[in-house]
Amino acid sequence: MATLQQIAFHAGCSLATVSRALKGEGPVSDEMVRRVRRAAAELGYRSRTSAGVAGTRNRPVVGVLVPSVTNPVFAASLAGIQHRMQAASHGVLIAQSNYDPALECRAVSALLEQRPTGLILTLCNAETSKALSASLPPTILLNNLPVARFPAAVTVDNYRAGYEITRHVLAHRHHRILFVSGHFSSSDRARLRYEGYRAAMGDAGYRPLQPMEIPFVDGYEHLELAPVMEDYAPTAIIASNDLLALGVIGALRRVGLSVPGDVSVAGFDGIPIGRLMNPSLTTVAMPDGDMGVAAAAMLLDIATNALQCRHLRLDHRLYAGGTVRSAV
Repeated sequence: MATLQQIAFHAGCSLATVSRALKGEGPVSDEMVRRVRRAAAELGYRSRTSAGVAGTRNRPVVGVLVPSVTNPVFAASLAGIQHRMQAASHGVLIAQSNYDPALECRAVSALLEQRPTGLILTLCNAETSKALSASLPPTILLNNLPVARFPAAVTVDNYRAGYEITRHVLAHRHHRILFVSGHFSSSDRARLRYEGYRAAMGDAGYRPLQPMEIPFVDGYEHLELAPVMEDYAPTAIIASNDLLALGVIGALRRVGLSVPGDVSVAGFDGIPIGRLMNPSLTTVAMPDGDMGVAAAAMLLDIATNALQCRHLRLDHRLYAGGTVRSAV
């Protein structure tokens, strides 16, 4: 088996630098980390600690953080991650933040205790990621735009998706369009979708309404829309995700309004249950499973082959559905 001395010679650095780079501890430049990991991969190096841990559980693992394991969006991404990691003989450890930024550090710390090969993280807001531990293994952001600390990411263009679904609703002669969302502090994806909505409204010459923000984790079956319907009298509602769109439809029916007869409704994600409805839900379909596969493949490339970090953006697709119709 290759030694640390051989890796140091191959990478052109000191033993101390090799140790820091492999452990993810101490001051080492990103370029040097890549050089050391590339040398270790080429020489077939495997640390004693990793070998011992892997021997205990029979195979290496990766850690994955998502806001919720029950949301079909993240469940699809997890399935994609597990499928790709299974092919690479890796296990998958899963943690959830419950859309709470304060819980993210604790969840990541729990994953790190298992010494994963790397991490795949869906954060409430990647801009606040400085609160995470300074010593992390190779890390991929999933659904968050890349930041200076985490340049590797797999995303869709949530801003553009928000713009396109709003243009679709506007094309059906709706001008009073309400955006209903979970708290933006819990999801930068929802915030970007709202910013796309605002831009589309402004470009069309209409004033965007103030968003209605509600908690993500309280469930949508008891969503109360009567006050906001009275205040804004919207003819259409765009929800920041499909589950919330279903909650909006239920809330409208409870106050005697039909969809799309009285109010049009649209969402984001393209979860299967939306297509089973009658009429089917108007939405922007996201490639959640493919994103999980892509994030897993990218992590393996960076962690084992020392490839450069990059930002991969997958395409979304507007699904017209039947819950949006022309305003009278």
